[in-house]
Amino acid sequence: MTGMTSTTRPHLNRRLAEFGTTIFAEMSALATATGSINLGQGFPDTDGPEEVREAAVRALREGRGNQYPPGPGIPELRTAIAAHQLRRYGLSYDPDTEVLVTAGATEAIAASLLALLEPGDEVVALEPYYDSYAASIAMAGGRRVPVTLRPDGDEGASFRLDLDELRAAVTDATRLLLINTPHNPTGTVLTRAELAAIAELAVERDLLVVTDEVYEHLVFDEAEHVPLATFPGMRERTVTIGSAGKTFSFTGWKVGWVTAAPELVGAVRSVKQFLTYVSSGPFQYAIAEALRLPDSYFDGFRADLRRKRDLLGDGLRAAGFEVYQPQGTYFITTDITPFGEKDAYAFCRALPERCGVVAIPNSVFYDDPDAGRSQVRFTFCKRDDVLAEATGRLRRLGS
Repeated sequence: MTGMTSTTRPHLNRRLAEFGTTIFAEMSALATATGSINLGQGFPDTDGPEEVREAAVRALREGRGNQYPPGPGIPELRTAIAAHQLRRYGLSYDPDTEVLVTAGATEAIAASLLALLEPGDEVVALEPYYDSYAASIAMAGGRRVPVTLRPDGDEGASFRLDLDELRAAVTDATRLLLINTPHNPTGTVLTRAELAAIAELAVERDLLVVTDEVYEHLVFDEAEHVPLATFPGMRERTVTIGSAGKTFSFTGWKVGWVTAAPELVGAVRSVKQFLTYVSSGPFQYAIAEALRLPDSYFDGFRADLRRKRDLLGDGLRAAGFEVYQPQGTYFITTDITPFGEKDAYAFCRALPERCGVVAIPNSVFYDDPDAGRSQVRFTFCKRDDVLAEATGRLRRLGS
């Protein structure tokens, strides 16, 4: 066997050949290089509650979590997650057998799909989808089948799911539904009626469901987050994914979790142990305390994000964008055709030089980029002065 020469190039696993650097890394690097305001990647520019940060500091100083924590997560956090699911949604989970702590939701998604899919299995997912979905399905050897959310017809209205299209996408090869609500990037929150229809379909066709609910506490106006696992026949077939990063504004801590029936959690844990094994030791103690914060914290956080949504949305409309009103998440999807533009990727690449703002082209979240060719996503989880400055800069587009 000979070694590689200087001209030999390693071959990327063919399952991942379509995936390069994530759009978030690319655009954040562009923001840094140009000194632009980054409204692309969804991370806050302020920290979360002081008492939660101090809980992490206290854990560090007391030596809790500085070495490997237990593989499933520390008991205090698993108990807090179970209590949160019960208090909020009436879902009862055993913290010892039905809760698993992960390195953020991204690992939870990857571990779940690697655990539950066989090569060739079809996964029906709501498109546009967070980019790790496609990569995780590919790594598992599955085949993704998109069901595209589309604006419901009225100008500025939200994106909606076509239930007939969802039912038609399920075949005998379908193993799993991958559901995201509140939905990134469109901001859609699935209704009770839509979720009931998904549940009926899953039960009828005996499908597993992985549901990404990381934005569960970021719903606005009349929208309501209802976990899919609460519907008849769904608890035993649903893997629910949650995360602390979006709820408590500590995205760098990478604390996520899975709740599901014991056999599903066991399968996901078998994969997770060979990905990161464990992570976030001291931060797990802090998030255990965060999940016990009073309702006033969650209500205040949601109200503050709704106000920021409206601040950015009004500024984007004033700048000339068509704005699709989000019902949840950190994000606003817009359309750039009012500027005579059609290529969102080219638009976003040029935007830092044109007006010093970075955004994300939604086309990267579609299997067929043409489906989102003119859509651009902005995040509003930033300080008010940053949002005001950004929208002021974006008004240059119309001059």
